[in-house]
Amino acid sequence: MEVTSGSRDKTGFFTQGRWWFKALPVKLKANMVDMARSLRKLGQEDPRRVVHSLKVGLALTLVSTIFYYLPLYKNFDPNAIWIVMTVVLVFEFSVGATLGKGFNRGIATLLAGGLAVGAHHLTKHLGRVGEPMLLGLLVFLQASISTFLRFFPKIKASYDYGMLIFIMTFSFISVSAFRYDEIFELAQERLWTVSIGGAACVIVSILVFPVWASEDLHNLIALNIEKLGNSLEGFGDKYFKRTGGEGCKDDKEFLEGYKSVLDSKTSEESLANFAAWEPGHGRFPFRHPWKLYLKVGTLARECACRIEALNGYLNADMQESSEVGSIIQEACTNMSIESGKALKELALAIKIMVQPSSAHSHIENAKSAAKNLKSLLKSGIWKDIDLLKVITEVTVASILIDVVTCTEKIAESIHELASTAQFKRAEPTLSPEKLNSGQMQCVKSSQILNCPHVVINVCE
Repeated sequence: MEVTSGSRDKTGFFTQGRWWFKALPVKLKANMVDMARSLRKLGQEDPRRVVHSLKVGLALTLVSTIFYYLPLYKNFDPNAIWIVMTVVLVFEFSVGATLGKGFNRGIATLLAGGLAVGAHHLTKHLGRVGEPMLLGLLVFLQASISTFLRFFPKIKASYDYGMLIFIMTFSFISVSAFRYDEIFELAQERLWTVSIGGAACVIVSILVFPVWASEDLHNLIALNIEKLGNSLEGFGDKYFKRTGGEGCKDDKEFLEGYKSVLDSKTSEESLANFAAWEPGHGRFPFRHPWKLYLKVGTLARECACRIEALNGYLNADMQESSEVGSIIQEACTNMSIESGKALKELALAIKIMVQPSSAHSHIENAKSAAKNLKSLLKSGIWKDIDLLKVITEVTVASILIDVVTCTEKIAESIHELASTAQFKRAEPTLSPEKLNSGQMQCVKSSQILNCPHVVINVCE
């Protein structure tokens, strides 16, 4: 019986193994198809990713010619490999990120190399016993101090990579000096290799289909403000049972677009940091007020938090429409719709870089509705009313009043941005509804920016 049982186990094992090998080609084919689809989707979401990959390959191909041309290779041997490593480590997606990393690496290499050469001249007369002890102490001090400085928020945001390169370069050159007599030539070659690699990255990044972090930040802020406006308009349509409104077209798009705004802080700060490194280009001159974009983004997230609170009441178990709810419904609807329209006007103003004067009327309408609502809440409508039955309506009204205040703050910050960045003035006012409804023909942003008057052809 034991022999029979063991034979069955072996037979089952070999059978399973045979089926596994037969199914292996099918599984590999399915995995390859899934990977191809994922790669295609990744490239279609942002074609600039494909271009960036080709740019990195181009930069590496250019610097690798040093290895193929013997006279050039002899000038840098054995440090020529640092040129290739610099390209791999420095080349980033946007021009600003590449410039920031290249600047950090170049300055850190220069400072660390100079200090390492100075440390070598300071310790070379101490003999074979004193020299390694003092070099070890200097390496310990610079590594400890530099690592501690990396914890400072401002240094970590802009110079963290430079601090890492400083630690590595100082340690590498100072330790090599103990066994290598030509320390000055070593530091000089290291600086040259880093400079050549960094220059190749910057040149390719700027000249070959450049990706500007400043444009990404500008478009991200405008898109976030527009999403808030869509969410508020959709909320006013759905919560108060309005029909034919814009929010009825796609509830998920209009009501939940604010969620991406809540998670945009890291992206905005990174893009603003990269944009500060970029030279003036296109619509963005040198010293453009990128910090004001962060201010607008912060206020947009505050507004998104209140919209998230409002969105929680859409799926909550609601009481029957009370007398108080019917009284305050019109004011609440006006606050939500007018605030949404104001935010969409502000988003359009940022997008085409014009003064956001068209949003003023919507903000005033929202403030007027909020004032009327406050008067209603202070009046004698609470007599013989169970507060527990109207607490939802009153909470929504209170949050909407805060939304109106947030919208006004966002408008003020965008006015400050438009004034500081010298946005153009456009007449007549262009609203997002007109731009998206197809009623206007041949309206271009270049006409808005360069002409004092805009000619609009309205379809009959």
